[in-house]
Formats: sequence, C-alpha cells, structure tokens
Amino acid sequence: MAKAANVVRLLLGATTLWLSLLCSETASASKAVTAHLAAKWPETPLLLEASEFMAEESNEKFWQFLETVKELAIYKQTESDYSYYNLILKKAGQFLDNLHINLLKFAFSIRAYSPTIQMFQQIAANEPPPDGCDAFLVIHKKHTCKINEIKKLLKKATSRPRPYLFKGDHKFPTSKENLPVIILYAEMGTRAFGKFHTVLSEKAQNGEILYVLRHYIQKPVSQKMYLSGYGVELAIKSTEYKALDDTQVKTVTNASVEDEVETKEVQGFLFGKLKERYSHLRDNLTAFQKYLIESNKEMIPLKVWELQDLSFQAASQIMSTPVYDAIKLMKDISQNFPLKARLRMSMLILFQSIFVYSVKNLRSQRLNTKT
Repeated sequence: MAKAANVVRLLLGATTLWLSLLCSETASASKAVTAHLAAKWPETPLLLEASEFMAEESNEKFWQFLETVKELAIYKQTESDYSYYNLILKKAGQFLDNLHINLLKFAFSIRAYSPTIQMFQQIAANEPPPDGCDAFLVIHKKHTCKINEIKKLLKKATSRPRPYLFKGDHKFPTSKENLPVIILYAEMGTRAFGKFHTVLSEKAQNGEILYVLRHYIQKPVSQKMYLSGYGVELAIKSTEYKALDDTQVKTVTNASVEDEVETKEVQGFLFGKLKERYSHLRDNLTAFQKYLIESNKEMIPLKVWELQDLSFQAASQIMSTPVYDAIKLMKDISQNFPLKARLRMSMLILFQSIFVYSVKNLRSQRLNTKT
C-alpha cells in the first residue's frame, strides 16, 4: 500500500510539473500585452445609457422609452446581466429599427454615453442631495424627497430664483415654458423614480409645472468603469549587433536606388530615356531630376497661368489613353492634381533649356568653322 501511495504521489508530482512547464511555455510564447483603461467614475447602468441614446434620437422617444422602463430596474435583481441587457434592447426595439438597435449595441460596447451619466451625477452632487433619499426634488432652490411636500413648495416657488437649465436636460413635453420648474434627480427604472414620475408627469400634462429629469444614482456600484477603444502595443526590438561591411552595403543600396529612380517616372519625365538620347546633357538632366524629386515634398501654391486649360488637358490625356488604363490615369490625376498641374511648367523649362543649349552649340560650331 505504501509503495502504491508513493507511485501515485510521483505521478501527481510529474503531472503538476508538466502542466506548469506547459503553462510557462505558453506564456513565454505569447508576446501580446493586454491593457485596460479604467475611468475615474464607477460603472454606470446600461438602462440610463440607453435613455441617452434615445434622447439623441428625439425628446419624444426619450419620454416614450421612459414610460416603458420606469420600473425596469427591479428585474435586474432577479435576472442575469445578459438577460437584463437583452431586456433593455427589447424595450428599445419598440421605438428603433434594426439599424439603430445595432448602433445602440455598439454604443453599449464602447460605453459612449457613460460620461453623460457621470455629468448628471456630478450636478446632483453639487445640490447636495438630502441624506437617505433614493430620489429627490429641487423646486426653485428647495430640496425634498417627499411627495406630499410638493404642493407646499410650489406655492411660493415663483418668488424664489428660477434654476438654470442645461442644454442636455430632459424636459417633459409641454406647450408652456414660463412655469415653476421641478427638477427630479432619480435613477430611471427604480420604484422611487416611478412614484415621483407618475405625479410630476400628471402635473406637467395639466400645465402646472415644467418637469425636468436629471439622472442620479444614490448608491453607485463599486465596479470600475472600463473604457473601450484604447490599446497599448509592446514592440520588442532586437539589440543584437551583426558584423557588416558598411561600404558594400552603401554601394549596393545607392546603385539600386539610382537604377530604380532612373526607371521610374518623375513628374512625367523618364530620365533614363532622356539621358540616353541627350547624353551630352546628362549632368543638367540629373540636376533637374533632383530638383523635381525635392519639389515633390513641397506644396507650392499654383499660379493663375498654371490653371489654364487644365480640364481640357486632363480630359484629352485620359481620352488618348487605352480603355483599361483610363480609370487608373483618372485616379492618378485626381489624387495628384497640384503635381500634375506643375508638370506643364516643368516641361516648358526643360524644353527651353534644351533649345538654349542647342542654339549655343550651333553658334559655337559656326564660329569654329569660320576660324
């Protein structure tokens, strides 16, 4: 029995060692680094973020969505996070098409409206909220979290300063604006919100008040708010030095670069062919070629005379090109318009220099023959 126990222990130890080595090899083979960016505020409820998405669509859709979810947060205690997420999408689907539902999912994934919820949370913290209240009202500088005090505080509300309303505030649809303002700070979907909303919406429909809603979370969760769309890359560079002959590398590199430049077109000129035909102008052509290459890096404003007949020249060049290359040429002209516009000036300069050089050569030859 003792020997059997020892054998079992050895097998377990060998298995543990093998698994640890396998894990270490897997970890060492992977060079990926995952980074998480956490915001300074805690995680915000998805239901409130969905309401802000609705508010961007229209104020009417916001309040319609609010009516259907005014006590939806109760289901969060019994449902899983995924089920609650699908429930929010189902409620939003009553007012959105499939395209906007996909946009809402994307907004959820990047938490696009979380900063807006936090903004309202900071506004509520500056009031400050009464102690022990899940939701509270502000009626012209007076605070309460009791429904039976609304009537009392409304009596002399107009004698107190009117509160400042922000652009992002959610105002209940009403035909009148010059009314006493009641601002409700509450978390949409809770029972406390449902009680206040029923009373305030009825008064707003009767034209007694201007009902404004601001998000307020009485007990924020302790989970961190992770933001999406950010990444960190770890680039590992090899610092191993190798013995190379720099002179040979430079010679080969320079030769290959020169051959490549000679074969390529530079602003419409094939300098390889030009240097073959005009070998006596090789130095001048090389200097002109370098000038054109350097001028490509600069965005020089076009002159008025450079813009003459550009459309006609471009159209004629495209029409004279074979059908299969016409679209490619059109794309090249449209993407390199300033460069192509200066091509005409460059050609004039080149032909002028060749003409002047030829005239000088003829004159010198005539003088030599006379002498």
